[in-house]
Amino acid sequence: MKSRADKLGRMVSLVKLQLRLSEWQLAHLRQQERSLQDEQEWLVGALNEGKPPAGSSSDSIARRLNRTSVGARAVKEQASRQLDQVRLETRRVKQLEEVAKAALAEKLRDAEKRSLEEITGTSLTVRAWTPRPASRTKT
Repeated sequence: MKSRADKLGRMVSLVKLQLRLSEWQLAHLRQQERSLQDEQEWLVGALNEGKPPAGSSSDSIARRLNRTSVGARAVKEQASRQLDQVRLETRRVKQLEEVAKAALAEKLRDAEKRSLEEITGTSLTVRAWTPRPASRTKT
């Protein structure tokens, strides 16, 4: 049977993987946000020049800029929620690491205790059940 410390160690590993995935998702959202901002800047520049690219009208550029702005806001909101998720998972990892560390320390103490009992040839449980001789008093 696996010990509590081993189980907690596996849980910590899994939660760390979840955290890494959340961080990757956040990085991906931020990259999308930057791409949309770059596109917005290019579209604003195209509108300000007064000479739209070939095959485009200022109206079509304005519509595209509007769609890009809406998309950028949505991605920004999603990135904000993802950042909150990353912070939550970071706290969860830290808490689980502390619990796992305490469980491992307890496991090590128990192993050391068993080792000492084997070395001395006594067991605390045996000692607790062994009747003690009555003390002899001089009268």
